[in-house]
Amino acid sequence: MKQIAELLAPAGSVETMYAAFAAGADAVYIGGSRFGARAYADNAESESLLDAIDYAHLHGKKLYLTVNTLLKEQEMDELYEYLLPFYRQGLDAVIVQDFGVFRRVREWFPDLAIHASTQMIMSGELSAEKLKKLGATRIVTPRELSLNEIRSIHKSCDLEIESFVHGALCYCYSGQCLFSSIAGGRSGNRGRCAQPCRMAYSVEQNGKVILPQQKGYILSPKDLCTIEILPKLIEAGVYSLKIEGRMKKPEYTAGVVSIYRKYLDRYLANPKAPYRVSEADKKHLLGLFNRKGFTDGYYTRHNGTSMITYTAPDFRAGEDVFLEKIRTDYIGTKLKENIKGTVKIYQGKPAILSVTAAAACEDGHAGEMKEKEVTVSAGMVQEAKSRPLTKEAIQKQMEKLGDTDFSWEALTIETDEASFCPVGVLNELRRAGVQSIKDELLKVWHRESVISGETFKEKAKKTVTDEQGLALIWHASAETKEQFEVLLSQDWISQVTIDSHICEPDQYEKFVQKARQAGKMCFLYLPKVFRQENELWYLEHKEIISAAGFDGILASTPEAWLFAQKYLLPGRVSADHSLYSWNTQAAKELSSWGNQYRTLSVELNRKELEASADLTSELIVYGRLPMMVSAQCICKNTIGCKKQPVELTLVDRMRNRFPVKNNCRECYNVIYNSLPLSLADQWSSVRTLSLRSVRLSFTTETQTQMEEVLAVYKELAKTGKTSAKLENTTRGHYKRGAE
Repeated sequence: MKQIAELLAPAGSVETMYAAFAAGADAVYIGGSRFGARAYADNAESESLLDAIDYAHLHGKKLYLTVNTLLKEQEMDELYEYLLPFYRQGLDAVIVQDFGVFRRVREWFPDLAIHASTQMIMSGELSAEKLKKLGATRIVTPRELSLNEIRSIHKSCDLEIESFVHGALCYCYSGQCLFSSIAGGRSGNRGRCAQPCRMAYSVEQNGKVILPQQKGYILSPKDLCTIEILPKLIEAGVYSLKIEGRMKKPEYTAGVVSIYRKYLDRYLANPKAPYRVSEADKKHLLGLFNRKGFTDGYYTRHNGTSMITYTAPDFRAGEDVFLEKIRTDYIGTKLKENIKGTVKIYQGKPAILSVTAAAACEDGHAGEMKEKEVTVSAGMVQEAKSRPLTKEAIQKQMEKLGDTDFSWEALTIETDEASFCPVGVLNELRRAGVQSIKDELLKVWHRESVISGETFKEKAKKTVTDEQGLALIWHASAETKEQFEVLLSQDWISQVTIDSHICEPDQYEKFVQKARQAGKMCFLYLPKVFRQENELWYLEHKEIISAAGFDGILASTPEAWLFAQKYLLPGRVSADHSLYSWNTQAAKELSSWGNQYRTLSVELNRKELEASADLTSELIVYGRLPMMVSAQCICKNTIGCKKQPVELTLVDRMRNRFPVKNNCRECYNVIYNSLPLSLADQWSSVRTLSLRSVRLSFTTETQTQMEEVLAVYKELAKTGKTSAKLENTTRGHYKRGAE
């Protein structure tokens, strides 16, 4: 029978794993030496991780490996050999963000469970169902989802649901954050986030400071703590209760696990009993780590000031008595499994040891136990010349289990009390018995490899160039009516995309007609976040949207893409850059959905783009890139909710200015880069890429600013070169790439 809930702990090291299991965790998630979203954690090397998998299984626990970063094309060839030893050892699951990785794992290791990372932004029922069809066994929900949204996903799809219950909150939707990547080259999508959200920023409106920098930790949320609403999470359908913190010390992990274990067991023992958390335990959790207190996060609210720290963190460790108890009880403590043994020492026969232990069933469900027995022998028992071997002497040698995974629950000694057996033989017998029962217990978990990774290696692709006569589509997107009007006069632009908030849906048709009259295709850009309430709103307007005459839809997340495909314009949906396809396998996955075209990642450099690009891809060559997409609202958290668009500016300590837009219909914020991307001076290089189209993405630009940009790119479109130069722009990752 499957357990009702799983307590899942972070392990930045094998030492932390031991502490987490000792404190009561059912499972841990841990990174290996590659491809994990905490590149700076003390991640385990392969050999110690293989031993860790065995350790978990011997003690009825589970271990999940994080492969939750985006992989570049050349790294995909290394993935099979990296995963193979862990698969053979019995790894319970991989946590995956990249659709290409997902596709490969499913092909290579069909019986290995895949958990869809929170960075996939599976924000609704459609994306959950899609992941199930693709072969996922679990989804990790975005931290921003409410209890009602989780409940709806649970009712609609029988995937396991994993949700965060404790630890750090990101300001941005996971997987949508480019701040660290663009500002410092360290990509959160590669496990190298530099946490710019924890820095201070002033907030300005029309040049006036409305929040000074000393109170400007506006992007820094308090830590999550759901200990008081644990029953509500379980009742909403959350199976795996996930603690964040692979960068934290073992004391933190063990302390948090021990308290959550206490209250989880209390609730599961009697769900109808009154549930209350003691003030002492709340204080203990605060003492382990917090940022200006705790919040129960987005489960019961959409956003708000109560979730933000505002001032610099000043964490101080809690009581020494509690921390010392954690260290004494859990740090350096390894679990021991009870075994029973019978030793037989009879003259003229080999020394014999039989060992029995409880084991997981062959279907691999820890906790469903049955007995295993092994028998080993060593040496030959001789007649005693003087002093026969006593039961006490035999027991003394057999009890020396030391640093093994076992302790004797019962040990029976049978002897004729007239025999002699050397101590070395008894030691050999004990070691053989312990190793044999360990091997027998682990046999159910160990696997054989299924398919060779060589079968799936990609062949090199040929680049398409101007000389081969490829027609390139010039595409421009607009977030305002004024920007759209400017684009209509540009005869060299053949596709325009309007933001869904540019007007009310009943006005969409007019925009499409204007675009057609100007000889252009017209696409609709869905919101950067797509959740349950958004879907209900778009369902109400689906007839109007479908009939407006759009040539296609551009979607930023799996949920938005799947919604558009099902309800709006089937077969005419395309992926924006945040629906990541860093490698050809991810591109193939999107293509298999029926994707019309895909936007290449803004985090890849020229060489990496060449490996990823094909004739269904688009490259953004101009625009302010979205650094963060957040459920929080800087307007609401500074001057109060206005229920209408308000443009603000974040200013960092280097005086970089980041425009902020609030989207009131879907209630999210977008923080844009301080400088727009421009690849105009790299055009000869860009043009050698295999591309369907290039895009100019207009966001905050005025008409004058647009005209300056359009003049440069018009010259490129007409002649292939330009003498003009755009000032105050950046090439982004085109030259450097993300770590």
